[in-house]
Amino acid sequence: MLLRDNLHIRRSRRRYLPSSYLLEVELGKPYIICTLYSKDVVRQNDVIEGMGCWKKRKSQGRKTTGTHNCANSIQGKKTNDATRKGADFQQVFNTKKSEKKLLPKGRNLVMDTAHKASAIPSLTDWFTIQWKEIERYVRKLRQRIFRAKQQNQSRRVRKLQRLMLRSKANLLLSIKRVTQINRGKRTAGIDGERILSPRSRVALFHQMSSQNIKLHRPRAVKRIHIPKKNGNLRPLGIPTVKDRIWQNIVRNALEPEWEAEFEPISYGFRPKRSAHDAIANIFNKLNSKSKKVWVFEGDFAGCFDNLNHEHILEKIQNFPAKEIVRRWLASGYVDNQVFHPTTAGSPQGGVISPLLANIALHGMEKELGIRYSKSNTKRQGTIYNIHVKCTKAMVRYADDFIIACQTKKEAESLYRELVPYLEKRGITLATDKTHVTHITEGFDFLGFHIKQYVQDKNKLLIKPSKTSIQKAKKKIKTTFQNLKGKPVYTLLTNLNSIIRGYVYYWRHVVSKKVFSSIDYFIWGNVVRHVKHLHPNKSWKWIVKQYFRKPKHGGHDKWVLTCPKTQYQIYKMVWTPIVRHIGIRYKNSPDNPELSDYFAKRNKKDFDNNNTLTRIKIAKKQKYICPMCEEALQNGEALEIHHKVPKVYGGTNEYGNLQLLHTSCHIQLHQKHPIFRERAYIYKKVNKHISLTPRERIQVIEWRMMDEERLVVWDKKKA
Repeated sequence: MLLRDNLHIRRSRRRYLPSSYLLEVELGKPYIICTLYSKDVVRQNDVIEGMGCWKKRKSQGRKTTGTHNCANSIQGKKTNDATRKGADFQQVFNTKKSEKKLLPKGRNLVMDTAHKASAIPSLTDWFTIQWKEIERYVRKLRQRIFRAKQQNQSRRVRKLQRLMLRSKANLLLSIKRVTQINRGKRTAGIDGERILSPRSRVALFHQMSSQNIKLHRPRAVKRIHIPKKNGNLRPLGIPTVKDRIWQNIVRNALEPEWEAEFEPISYGFRPKRSAHDAIANIFNKLNSKSKKVWVFEGDFAGCFDNLNHEHILEKIQNFPAKEIVRRWLASGYVDNQVFHPTTAGSPQGGVISPLLANIALHGMEKELGIRYSKSNTKRQGTIYNIHVKCTKAMVRYADDFIIACQTKKEAESLYRELVPYLEKRGITLATDKTHVTHITEGFDFLGFHIKQYVQDKNKLLIKPSKTSIQKAKKKIKTTFQNLKGKPVYTLLTNLNSIIRGYVYYWRHVVSKKVFSSIDYFIWGNVVRHVKHLHPNKSWKWIVKQYFRKPKHGGHDKWVLTCPKTQYQIYKMVWTPIVRHIGIRYKNSPDNPELSDYFAKRNKKDFDNNNTLTRIKIAKKQKYICPMCEEALQNGEALEIHHKVPKVYGGTNEYGNLQLLHTSCHIQLHQKHPIFRERAYIYKKVNKHISLTPRERIQVIEWRMMDEERLVVWDKKKA
C-alpha cells in the first residue's frame, strides 16, 4: 500500500481484532476501521479532529475480476491483484446529520485530504502540480497550529508541527519558494549548486522526500559582505539550496506557533506586517494628546551575530525539530575558503534566521511592564490600548526600536532597566545609535523623520528623513551616470523602477514637497542626458522629439517620452498622499477568523503599490491569479501576460492582458505549445543544428510575420 502524505496505516494491537487497522489521516484526523463479525465498522476516534478516512471496499463476489490497489488507484492504473493486501480503498466522509452536530465551530479548519492527495499524483512533471491545493493545504495546517496555540493545547501543537515537518505539500511549496520566488534563488551556497530548471526541482523533491529532516546534517554557510548605511560592511551567510528548503519547512511549522505569542509591537520580518505599520503605530502613540514626549531610540549592536544560542533553544525546547535548529546555529561559515565555527548568533541571510531573531528578542514589553486594556467601540469593534497606568510605550522593527516615556529621567533609566533583558540574550546596545530625544527635536526611524511642531499646535508630522532623501538622489544620479549615452527607453526602464520604489515607500506620510524637489533634481539630469545624446541638435528639436504631455491627462508638457514606444517617465508629484491604516493589535494571517480582514488589506495594499494598468487588470481578475487561483498579494513578483502573443498579432489592450505571478507566467509559457515549439526551434538555430523541412517552413513564416509587424509599426509611426 502506498503511504501517502495524508495517510499512515499501522496495525492495531487489540486482542479481539488481530486483523483490524488503525488509520491516521495526516491532517490529524484518526479513524479506526475494523472488521467485526464480517461487517465494516467505521468508528470516529476524535470527532474534533476527524473528517475522513479510507475503508475497505466490500467484495463484489464473482462479478469482480480484478481490483485496484491503493497506490495504483490514486494514479489511475489497473492491476489484477485480487488479494486482501491489494484490495481497493475508498474515501469516507462525515456527511451524516448526527455526526455534523458533534463538530465544533472551527469545523472549516479541517482540510479535505482527497484534494491534497490528488495535488501530488505521481510527480514527474513540475507543471502538473496543482498549486492551489498545495498552498491551501499548508495554509490550513498553519492555521490549525495557530489555533491550537491560542487554546494552549501544547500536545496538539506538537502533533500538528510534526505533521507539517513530514508533509510533502510543505516540501513542494518550500522548493518553489526557495528556487522560484525568493530573490536569492540564483545565489549558490558553498557547494555551488543552484536548482533552476523544472526537471531538477522534481529530482530534488524525490530526493528530499525520502530523507528524514531530523537526520539532516547542515553544511556551513558562505560568508559574503554587503555595504551598510554607515559605510561599514554587513556580513551575510548564504546556506546551500537544500538547507534553505529545510529551513523553510521548519519555518512553516514553527512560525504559526510564535505568531500567536509575539508582541503586538513587533513588526520586522513578520507576515503581513511592514515598516508602514510600525510608523502608523508610532503616530497613534505619540500624537498631540499623548503625554509621552521623551523617546529612547535603541539599536542592538550586531544583533544577528551575537544572539545567545542557548536562549533561542530554551525558547523552542518543545519544538519537534529542535535539534536541527541547534545544528543550523552551530554549522559555522566559510570566508575566503577558511572555515570558522560559530558559538553565537544566527547567520543573516538564511530563511529561518529572521524568525529565530524575533523569537530571541521576544519579551521586551513584559520586561518593561507594558500592559494593554481592552475596550469595545461601535465603529471599530474590539480595540486594545496601552493601559492608563503604564507610562511607557514601544515599537520594535527587528533590531531597531523606540520606547516613549513621560519624563526624561524615566527614559534615561532604561539603560539600566534593559540590562537583564540584554544579558540573557547576549547582546548590547549600539552606543552610536542609542539616544534620548524630546519629541519636539525629532528623531529618525526606518527612513522617516518624526517630530512634533510646537508652532503648529503641537501637531505630529512624519516626513522622509534627510538621510533617505540624500540616498535617493545619490542612487538616481548614479543611474544617470551609468546609462550616459544610452537610449531614452533604457534610461526610463531603469529610472522608473527606482522612482516608484521611493514613491510607494513615502506616499503614506507628509512628502509632497519632497516629491517636488526630487522631480526637479531628476529634470536637471534628464536635460543633460538628452543634450548629450544629440550634441548637434537644437533645443527646439530635442523638445519636439522627447517631451510630451502625460498619457493620463494634465497640463504638464515636459514629460520625458520615448519616441518609439511612447513610454514615459514617472513623476513623483503624480502620486497622491494616502494615509496607511496600521494592522490591529495581534492580528495575524494565520488566524482563520481574520481571512476577510486580510483579504481587504491585500486589495488596499495592492492598489496603493501598483500602477493604474495593473490595478485595472487586477480588479477585473478579482485580485486572483488566473493560473494558480491564489491571491496576487502573496509576496511573489507579478508580470503582465498577453493572452494572444504580440508575435501573433496580440495587442496591449486590457482584454488581452492578464496579471500573473512570475512563476505562473514562466509555467504558462513553458506549457503553451506555441511558445515551447518556437523556443525549441530557435534554440536549434542558435546552436547551428540542422532543422527539419517543417521547422524551416515554420521559421520562414515567423520571420514573415515579424516583418509584417514592423511594416505596420512604421506606418503608425509615419
